[in-house]
Amino acid sequence: ISQHNGHGVATRKHVVSRTTLGRRRVLSVSAAVASPTTSGKTMNAITTKEQEQLQMEMGFCRINQPYSPDLLQQQVFSDASSILSTVSRSIYMFSNIFGFAFNLYMDRGNDTPSLVKRRATELRDMLTKLGPTFIKAGQVLANRPDILREDYMNELIVLQDDVPPFSDEEAFKILELQLGRPLGEVFSSISEQPVAAASLGQVYKGVLRDTGEAVAVKIQRPGVEPIIYRDLFIFRAIAKMLNPFALARLGCNAELIVDEFGEKLLEELDYVQEARNLEDFRSNFMNDDYVKIPWVRRDLSGPKVLVMEWIDGIRCTDVAQLKSSGINLDEFIRVGVVSGLRQLLEFGLFHGDPHPGNIFAMRDGRIAYVDFGNVAELSQTNKEVLIDAVVHAVNKDYQAMAQDFIKLGFLAPGTDVRPIVPALEKIWADSMGRSLADFNFRTVTSKFNELVYEYPIRIPERYSLVIRSLLTQEGICLTLKADFHFLEVAYPYVARRLLTDEDPALRQRLFQVLFQDGKFRWDRLENLLTLANQSSGSVDLSSTVADGARLVLLDEELRQQLLIAFTEDDRLHFEELQRILNLLPSNRGSDILRSSARNFPKIARDLAIQWSDRILEN
Repeated sequence: ISQHNGHGVATRKHVVSRTTLGRRRVLSVSAAVASPTTSGKTMNAITTKEQEQLQMEMGFCRINQPYSPDLLQQQVFSDASSILSTVSRSIYMFSNIFGFAFNLYMDRGNDTPSLVKRRATELRDMLTKLGPTFIKAGQVLANRPDILREDYMNELIVLQDDVPPFSDEEAFKILELQLGRPLGEVFSSISEQPVAAASLGQVYKGVLRDTGEAVAVKIQRPGVEPIIYRDLFIFRAIAKMLNPFALARLGCNAELIVDEFGEKLLEELDYVQEARNLEDFRSNFMNDDYVKIPWVRRDLSGPKVLVMEWIDGIRCTDVAQLKSSGINLDEFIRVGVVSGLRQLLEFGLFHGDPHPGNIFAMRDGRIAYVDFGNVAELSQTNKEVLIDAVVHAVNKDYQAMAQDFIKLGFLAPGTDVRPIVPALEKIWADSMGRSLADFNFRTVTSKFNELVYEYPIRIPERYSLVIRSLLTQEGICLTLKADFHFLEVAYPYVARRLLTDEDPALRQRLFQVLFQDGKFRWDRLENLLTLANQSSGSVDLSSTVADGARLVLLDEELRQQLLIAFTEDDRLHFEELQRILNLLPSNRGSDILRSSARNFPKIARDLAIQWSDRILEN
């Protein structure tokens, strides 16, 4: 729905599954579907040209808009005390960073494991000492093998769970202030100390007096906002100085990277928005028997306090505990990968920080997600192009892959892709090895980073969260199963969606997959059916066949293509047709006939309208 917001800016709202976007302050500005105008700015959302550019670069709608470069300046320069605090903070920050950098410089040539371990620990300690902004940055780097070496990553992973807590007395004061009454009136019991501490808050376990239900009580660190504003202002000043180098050598805007990080950080400070995110995720997975999303008590929550269902699960990377609980690791991995793909490709609303501290295994084998402060939405167009990219990659259609890169923003429009196609083919071949099962994202990421320096390729900011999310989930799966291969689990889901989803856009993509250069690809249909059946039992194609029959009857060109496919090479392709039928379960025939019968009146009506239109045209 395109509409004007009253300030001269055309906005586009898109449907995110069953998510109620009416509850959100949302601006969806997708580079693929909308362009910003210069005649105005959106109220309470974008306040600067840099912010408009950030929205365009990211290509997914912002769930909340608390951040802008102007806001940073207002906070930092609000009074003399704030200015002095920023100067003091800068001196403290740079003295620590330069001290660590000097040690690294002195270590050059000395790469012994003991020294590397010591420096990695020093880095973690330094980030912890510098506060919440740096802890969050460390958590991001802990899942970026394209930026940081593995031994440093392993040390920074500790920041996902082991962060020093703040005073319990302060925490309970904040909680009582939010509740407006003594703790004893709301909770029959609450832990004296936090069960978990993070960069922006800490969690206590309580039992509600009115229902007897166990809850997690998340309380925000006091005084964290001013520190974050100062740090982001300093980061942005540094980014502005480095921007000419970043644009020339790396093809990315350093200021926009800081802006993206800042937006997500400030979003995580808004617990009211996190409560909305929880409700939306819970709605999306309401009918999924394999995914657990906790409920939230909005009446007990506020901007700095969140009360939600207690998840009694096992940390997703605790292999010994998972096995002793009788959880099937292969099935748990499949459920995790599919739930992540559903977030990205089906709902368009995805968890932006799925590290091991935020994912648990329930005793019954379900996967449970917590911590919904870092959440983002993909536009419908970008979801469709991502599906295209997966299909083209697996079908080894490298020319189409290069075109997908343009649509996704990795290449500028009009770029000559001919020199890039062989490089993409080599990356894909190296990443896949001898088969589809050999594929992994870490190999692709490292190879792709090399390609950035050779060709005019840039990684759009809008996909940093997506890439990070996929890399993190793959890392979790590799911890559980050393020989895990992402596409081995992911592609059956994509194949199943292409074959069974009633979304017209996906139906169109199915036909694009099955026809290449005007020829029907029997092998691709056979491959899709085989993979789809691997995803979770036999695949129900009744609605797909009914839709296909309708299209065949209404589209003369398609009828001719199918007739050519069945008779090409001067023979009838009964053998291929028999192989396809053998992949369908024997009991599906009646379902397909019933579905076709139900659709017959609509097909007959469409045929009559098409016939009458032709008569009138003639």
